[in-house]
Amino acid sequence: MRPRKLSRRATGADAVFAHGARAVGASVLVITGGVGVFLAWQAYPTLQRYGWSFFTESAWEPDQDVIGIAAVLVGTISVALVAMFFAFPTSVLMALYISEYAPARIKSTLVSLIDLMAAVPSIVYGLWGFFLIMPHAAELALWLHKHLGWIPIFDVRGTDPDAATWDTTRYVASAFCAGIAVAMMVMPMACAVMRQVFSQTPPGEKEAALALGATRWGMITAVVLPFGRGGIIGGTMLGLGRALGETIAVVLIISPAFEIKPNILEVGTSTVSALIAGRFGEASPAQLSALLAAGFVLFMITLVINTLAAVIVNRSRSGEGVD
Repeated sequence: MRPRKLSRRATGADAVFAHGARAVGASVLVITGGVGVFLAWQAYPTLQRYGWSFFTESAWEPDQDVIGIAAVLVGTISVALVAMFFAFPTSVLMALYISEYAPARIKSTLVSLIDLMAAVPSIVYGLWGFFLIMPHAAELALWLHKHLGWIPIFDVRGTDPDAATWDTTRYVASAFCAGIAVAMMVMPMACAVMRQVFSQTPPGEKEAALALGATRWGMITAVVLPFGRGGIIGGTMLGLGRALGETIAVVLIISPAFEIKPNILEVGTSTVSALIAGRFGEASPAQLSALLAAGFVLFMITLVINTLAAVIVNRSRSGEGVD
């Protein structure tokens, strides 16, 4: 009798599922690539006309034929870094609490609440940041200016933090205030990734550390955090990608200013997404091309960050690098 030939080719329902999953995955690549190609095509006239000055010019004055995104790129990075400064430790601590400390009866509730925070519309966070957070953020900004004003990023030009009465309007509508609101929006995404990776820590290694006399925190620092290092980095980068492209909350909070301003506490800044949202409705065809060119730059930055984050998260699931 001849041996039966083995085939790895899927048949029946398995073939339908395999081809369907492959089609869905390919469609994501096609859509993403189509968006990139469309933005590049629309941005080509602007890049051809202005060249490198489009990236080095800070002013945005279409009526005078002066257009550049240097200032909005600095503002975008400033808001995103402020957001990650607050979101990163909050995400790590929340993920550790849910995975290692939370009682079993409330763990699922906490997970649902974190996921629900990610579903809250951006405009809600923008209104929350404008009416509730910004007045208190102004007081914190004054404190930072008073005690850390010798550091350039915490300096507010033209104001005296030791004056008898301080001017509140000089400390609001800044990258600092917008970053706090954006931090609440990126925290659920980063926390979800970190929690998922922490939950994949091998129970045997955790029990071995406890059996050797380690405290719970010692077990976390020796086993959980090294195992989830890639998840921490990947979740942080995913949150950074979201922070770079946030629009509505930033538009509601910041006061537009087209100048390169490293002072995060000072009133006035702008981001690429806020620029597009604010100027899109009244833009002429030439101005629309410039806005799409700015969107193409933001698209490429976000794509690179999210791709690196996905690679790091996928590698972290194997637990490599854990002794």
